[in-house]
Amino acid sequence: MVKKSIKNKIESKYDFEKIEKKWQKKWETSKIFQVKENKKKKFYVLEMYPYPSGSGLHIGHAFNYSIGDIYARFKRMQGFNVLYPMGFDSFGLPAENAAIQKNKHPKKFTEEVIQNFIKQQKELGLSYDWLRILRTHTPEYYKWNQFFFLKFLEKGLVYRKKASVNWCSKCNTVLANEQVHQGKCWRHENVGVEVKQLDQWFIKTTEYADELLRDIDKLDWPERIKIMQKNWIGKSYGTEINFEIETPAHEGCSPEPSKKVWPIFTTRPDTIYGVTFMVVSTQHYDLDQLVSADQEKDVEKFLKKIKSVGKKNLEGLEKEGVFTGSYAINPVNGEKIPVYVGNFVVADYGSGMVMGVPAHDQRDFEFAEKYSIPMKIVIEPKDYEIYERKGQLAKAYTGEGFLVNSEEFNGTESKTAREKITKYLERKKQGRKTIQYKLKDWLISRQRYWGTPIPIIYCEKCGIVPVDEKDLPIKLPADVKFGKGNPLTTNEKFLNTKCPKCNGKARRETDTMDTFFDSSWYYLRYCDNLNNKKPFGKKKIDYWMPVDQYIGGAEHATMHLIYARFFSKVLRDLGFLKFDEPFTKLFNQGMLHGEDGYVMSKSRGNVVLPEEVSKKYGIDTARLFLVSIASPDTDIQWSSKGIEGSYRFVKKVMKHFGNIKIGKTDARIESKLNKTIKGVTDDINNFRYNLAIIKIRNLFDRIPEKTSKEVLEKFLLLLHPFCPHFTEELWQNLGNKSFLSLHKWPITNEKKIDEKLEKQEEQVDNLVQDINNILRIVKTKPKSAIIYVIPNEQDIYEDYLDKIQKRTNLNIRIYSASDKNKYDPENKSKKVKQGRPGIYLE
Repeated sequence: MVKKSIKNKIESKYDFEKIEKKWQKKWETSKIFQVKENKKKKFYVLEMYPYPSGSGLHIGHAFNYSIGDIYARFKRMQGFNVLYPMGFDSFGLPAENAAIQKNKHPKKFTEEVIQNFIKQQKELGLSYDWLRILRTHTPEYYKWNQFFFLKFLEKGLVYRKKASVNWCSKCNTVLANEQVHQGKCWRHENVGVEVKQLDQWFIKTTEYADELLRDIDKLDWPERIKIMQKNWIGKSYGTEINFEIETPAHEGCSPEPSKKVWPIFTTRPDTIYGVTFMVVSTQHYDLDQLVSADQEKDVEKFLKKIKSVGKKNLEGLEKEGVFTGSYAINPVNGEKIPVYVGNFVVADYGSGMVMGVPAHDQRDFEFAEKYSIPMKIVIEPKDYEIYERKGQLAKAYTGEGFLVNSEEFNGTESKTAREKITKYLERKKQGRKTIQYKLKDWLISRQRYWGTPIPIIYCEKCGIVPVDEKDLPIKLPADVKFGKGNPLTTNEKFLNTKCPKCNGKARRETDTMDTFFDSSWYYLRYCDNLNNKKPFGKKKIDYWMPVDQYIGGAEHATMHLIYARFFSKVLRDLGFLKFDEPFTKLFNQGMLHGEDGYVMSKSRGNVVLPEEVSKKYGIDTARLFLVSIASPDTDIQWSSKGIEGSYRFVKKVMKHFGNIKIGKTDARIESKLNKTIKGVTDDINNFRYNLAIIKIRNLFDRIPEKTSKEVLEKFLLLLHPFCPHFTEELWQNLGNKSFLSLHKWPITNEKKIDEKLEKQEEQVDNLVQDINNILRIVKTKPKSAIIYVIPNEQDIYEDYLDKIQKRTNLNIRIYSASDKNKYDPENKSKKVKQGRPGIYLE
């Protein structure tokens, strides 16, 4: 009866579309993925939320989301109360630009795109709690951006200053240093970035630099991400040395030459006597003051040429510069040192100027060699001379040694000299010991419309005044005109307001916030996204946070992940949170490449759409294939042929369950099942999805046509996180009324694992593999094979005869190597060893 009922329900053709829609609807109407706080142990799984682009999802996105969904389903089945939400990073310049191109308001454009995203995500079978959805462009969300900005301002973590900024003419906005790649805009690879001076809002991320660095080692994150963060924060112990710089006279503002002290940071004060030039950043606010009249044209020409560079791109950049006309005075010997402007110094590192020691720094060596600047050796190794025969340096000597040409410090070991020279400078009040970080304060001002309005008002009488919390949110005006630049600057209704202090005429800030501000706390809002009185309730945050498993790309290592960590620490200190770090564990997925070998992108035309794949193979097949190719943390390549193999497996499973007979199981299948449960559980826990699939497929190959219902159910449980739709269907066809999605994950029964039987299975697997390898090599197509085995293994292979024949498509005869009546025309039996049978094809 059971066999008949199953067979009737399994259609001869795998109607995946019908099955997928059926179960997606059942999951949604039954609300089985919606969760609340309860007494169960929680598990928070989160993928980095997407920016909703107009082109929608491609199969690469399906790969990313499948990784998280598999993990969430697995943890849910293990009995955890799983929070698995989804939202959209829906503010930002790309949406604004796309809306302008399509002649649509950004809000309308964005919301249409989001609806399409949601439709596509649901079709992937993702088990999100859709009740917790958030969209960062809604006032219900960005009100709390403004609230946190004000809290940061109260704490002294927000300030405004005029600064050199990276300006993209195509975006018509400021870019952070992190968004400048090789002097180009990160979104427009062909657009050179310019340097402008603007009043900007900053957040003091540097206040938490030491804690951000210190806590990295506590994180269960990929080592490369931890190293990237350590390097980005970049703690250096060194000395700040005061160089007096003679600035030339400037017509109008400074008719006479003047002197100004510049504090220059260095980790090598022992090389102070070897300084032969200085280099100031092209982005420095005071650069104009350093340029003499006779050098103005050369400097201007150079600045137009080099544009801008972010600190990510300094390595490998050709070092270029030009003399400014100014000179610095070396505080230890009074020597005049020429000041250059160069393209390899970042304005916000130290004072934005570095000292050039070409004999002992390779970068400085290359620069000095290019511009014929003298080199002065001040450190020599003890055991060898560093000059070439002609008296010229071949390259910079950057190692330790003893000081030369350094007056009273001659003969001092270089490490000792650092301390001595620092103390000498401190006595003369010309320097001090200090710590420097590469991490700089976070520039959050953006000159664009589609972002969170900064809650600041400018009053002629009261100055800069924060908006009252009761007046939040400051909403974006809907009626705006797009043309050039930020439309908020021309919207009189938005711009003109009253001062909260004096009630006099005032104007609003027209800059909006960097969207990294939105993504620095969104994971907290998911815990209580419907709360309109607070950003989140403390009880809910205490239950759900921190995120147990965060999933996203490694490209966010030095922006989003640092900002989110910083945000959590500030909110902790403000009393909103009780934890130090937002993301307990981090997993970085690989990138999906098209069949042409390049990363999938609309611009390359190599995109594969999930709808197309689903229509042909079903989305379960696609999910299975994407995580079968390789480990999910490596880059993989889409293959139209490869997915056919996954499709065949899915159809084979459906067919097998359609012909199954319910009966008893045996020790062999119980051993294999429990060993598979153990291995698959460990593999999924550690994101080794590809290895889990191999084990599941091997188990399937061992399941006979007649076995117990329990074996069949446990097989479906193991396969379910990867292929949720058709496994639900087969689960129901076995007579189960409950959702497979909510069923308990199988637990390994160690007592049922028979290592002797497992070893026999392995021997048979090796034999099948050897036969199939030979079949691929030989030109003829044999129909049968003779297998020669050692006498005490004959029974083992004969027990598996049917399966060997099935997996090789050959008629198989098995002989003991000692059988005198065996047929052995090539004496294969003489080479037989334990676990290594002889093979003869005929």
